[in-house]
Amino acid sequence: MATTVVPASPWERQVGLLMRDHYRATRSGPHPPRPQPRYYPAPMPKKLVIKVTAGADAPERCSQAFTVAAVAVASGVEVSLWLTGESAWFALPGRAAEFELPHAAPLPDLLDSVLAGGTLTLCTQCAARRNITEKDVLDGVRIAGAQLFVQEALADDTQALVY
Repeated sequence: MATTVVPASPWERQVGLLMRDHYRATRSGPHPPRPQPRYYPAPMPKKLVIKVTAGADAPERCSQAFTVAAVAVASGVEVSLWLTGESAWFALPGRAAEFELPHAAPLPDLLDSVLAGGTLTLCTQCAARRNITEKDVLDGVRIAGAQLFVQEALADDTQALVY
């Protein structure tokens, strides 16, 4: 069905202009500023799960993972650090002290921070391939497998990182 547009009568136009003029006369000053949208930072995850796949074979990646984990612990975030691949050796006493990277925090200090305020887990298969047992690892290190990693990584309010 077609609609017909009826033009406004002179009287309707006059009323419209009067209303416009009244509106302009009663306002004070220019238009009020529009409120600016507020941007809030994304909420921090309540838990951070970090998997380290690098050791002395890729020192920068390894150091970054331990640094992020230690900073997160210091920030009050719940941290679970997983040692896999070549980083598995750092679950043994004294191995972190052998790691050196210029301009990086000492690995033993970062490891101690994570052990003090977070969870440190050695991959089951990685430990087995290196003949590492529960008797060999540092106090506070647990040995667990992929099932637990997946469970932790997929939990609500959790961010998972892999280095």
